Amino acid sequence: MSVSLGTEPQKAQPDNTGVERTASGAHPGFRPDIEGMRAIAVTLVVLSHAGISWVAGGYVGVDVFFVISGFLITTLLFKELSRTGTISLGNFYARRATRLLPASTVVLLLTVAATWLWMPATRFGSIALDAIYATFYGINWRLASEGVQYLNAGAEPSPLQHFWSLAVEEQFYLVWPLLLLILAWTTGRRSGAERRTPAVVVLLLVFVASLAVSVTQTSTAAPWAYFGAHTRAWELAAGALLAVAATRLTRLPQPVAAALTWAGLIAVVGSALLYDEATPFPGYAAVLPVLGAVALIAGGCASPRAGAVLLIGTWPFRQIGKYSYSWYLWHWPVLMIAPHALRVEPGIGLNLGLSAVALVLAIGSYHLVENPARTQAWVKARFTRGLAVGLALSVLAALVAQAGIMNPPRLASGPAAVNTAKAVAAAADPASELRRIITESAQIDVLPSNYTPKVERAKYIVPAYVKSGCHLDLWTVTAPGECVFGDPAGKKAVYLFGDSHAGQWFPALDAIAKERGWKLLIRIKAACLTPAVRTYRKELKREYTECPEWRSKVIDEIKQVRPDMVIMSSSGFDAGGLIDRNGSQFSGDDSRRHQTVADGWAEVFGAIKHRKTRLVMIKDTPSPGRNAPECLAANSKNITACVQPVGKAVAYPERQALVDRAAKASRVTVIDPVPWFCTDVCPAVVGNLLSWRDDNHISTKYATMVTPLLAARLPR
Repeated sequence: MSVSLGTEPQKAQPDNTGVERTASGAHPGFRPDIEGMRAIAVTLVVLSHAGISWVAGGYVGVDVFFVISGFLITTLLFKELSRTGTISLGNFYARRATRLLPASTVVLLLTVAATWLWMPATRFGSIALDAIYATFYGINWRLASEGVQYLNAGAEPSPLQHFWSLAVEEQFYLVWPLLLLILAWTTGRRSGAERRTPAVVVLLLVFVASLAVSVTQTSTAAPWAYFGAHTRAWELAAGALLAVAATRLTRLPQPVAAALTWAGLIAVVGSALLYDEATPFPGYAAVLPVLGAVALIAGGCASPRAGAVLLIGTWPFRQIGKYSYSWYLWHWPVLMIAPHALRVEPGIGLNLGLSAVALVLAIGSYHLVENPARTQAWVKARFTRGLAVGLALSVLAALVAQAGIMNPPRLASGPAAVNTAKAVAAAADPASELRRIITESAQIDVLPSNYTPKVERAKYIVPAYVKSGCHLDLWTVTAPGECVFGDPAGKKAVYLFGDSHAGQWFPALDAIAKERGWKLLIRIKAACLTPAVRTYRKELKREYTECPEWRSKVIDEIKQVRPDMVIMSSSGFDAGGLIDRNGSQFSGDDSRRHQTVADGWAEVFGAIKHRKTRLVMIKDTPSPGRNAPECLAANSKNITACVQPVGKAVAYPERQALVDRAAKASRVTVIDPVPWFCTDVCPAVVGNLLSWRDDNHISTKYATMVTPLLAARLPR
């Protein structure tokens, strides 16, 4: 989560705010309370990102800054409109370019360079692409699109993820000044009050529509709700409405204004303390910090002497507020990249130290880049110069990122290893041959020169059923088509049923189905455990209700079709958390939790069991314990660092015993794939093959390689 601090500098605004003050030598119209609000917001965000648990909801700083930005920008636009009768879009965008782009371009360029030097090579292409999207203010849509793809769920956040909120602001301001200009043309020479009425109507419509969509999508498409401009526009509109009403707000009684500011401060800080990563956000939850920011600004318009400005208007807050944009730009890349550069595991102590380092960088970039760039007289003289500077900086950042994509970091590699697929396929005893290769591979230090798929591209090699849309996402409960593979004309119908850990066996099963003349029907849904259990998903921030709905539909279909075989598999680590009958999540290694899973399997076995249908359960694959390609990229000269002991790689032996018992009672054929990956240890590269494509799914190439072993275990 992140926040955008890219609002205009505070200039004299007596016509629109009614506030003229000089604090510590500040120019007339300076709002120390707003500068203090910036400090509060960015500090909450930084502490949250540093891992301070009691301020886990510090992401509400996003909403505070959206309100501030809406207020300040609209104030400046209305001031220009009142003074000149029009709005110069060229001047507006030139100011934005010279205000934002110099500092952000420096951060983008250095982040790309640091990624090339210190991050795993697997990350570089994606992060460089993020830099291009961030440069042109489109990264929020990229992040939303990536966020709904379950197969990307285990990826570490991008060090440029925080640019999303700046993108949201700029998308809003591509539209808002133009709308104001159109309203100015249509209202002609009307008075200020008459001219503001249409703006209020437009803003209210934006506010209501955007908030409604935000509430709806937070529960149905959380990544789009979080990163989307359409779901955040109401927060900017709230600040803009304040700017329109600012003159009247100056007449608030002093006690009322003071109370508003303190209530607003409590609402902002309180929401940061009350919320956490499990809070559905933005939606209804965003209303509290937004109203808090609105109350702070509204009360501050009357300049109450006993207001929250007594605290947040003091020197420390004003200083942090001054550096807030730069601090925000620097803190996230530093937190994400520095642990890789230092080769240490991140922790709260380290993160707080890195946040302080980011503040030092922020102070330096403010004085050396940000402030000098926006105050250059030759740039301010003509808006075309400001636009030209902005365009040049954007093109520079994009070109550097593209150059990096075309020249990614190279991994160290040693001698070529045995071609695992050919060796296993040619062996008289494939299982013994694979076990021999696994044993030898666990001792190899350097990444083989002929490993495949390439570590850098492993996650992009996906099976055909995924490309065909047959891997349903978290929200979808109906397949887009029949999802038939293997031999579509085959006389025997075989179902592959389960979550992505069932889907990872598709390459092998598709080949077997074609050879044996099976019609292979794919019924796979992201993160939907095959046993009849209830689960919580952090991506949804609620119970995964779509899973049992879809599971029931598939079971009903199987009961009606009565196929020849149903092959099932499921993740054994219950990522996201199991929910008991009372609606509470199980905690710890609870034996009741294991029995719940075993009972869930027994329920599914019983529901689809039929004398005509053979049932097969492929037990879960071992886990590498970390993202295997990233580990290999970071340790290409010592890949033994990526070897996982089998005891840690296999999930819950107690649960597996219970599930095996339930399978035996229902006469289910059980296949244990662990010997195909591990001896006493599980190497990330077996011969020349990458075992896993992420932190829990086997690679497509590896699944293809084990085809003869799986075929030997499947009933005919």
